[in-house]
Amino acid sequence: MEEAKIKRINELSRKKKTSGLSPEELQEQKELYRLFIDDMKKQVVDQLDGAGIRKKDLNQGDR
Repeated sequence: MEEAKIKRINELSRKKKTSGLSPEELQEQKELYRLFIDDMKKQVVDQLDGAGIRKKDLNQGDR
């Protein structure tokens, strides 16, 4: 995720704690959080793939 978007997430978080957010800012925050979460999920999947762990391996457990 781009540094500017992370900074904006932090700005909105601080503002929410101090003075509150407008409806537009709340929507922007929601969209930025979704982008952040999606990016984190992709990073985890990429790392698991790089380690040789596949989704089917995770579903099988210790059988």
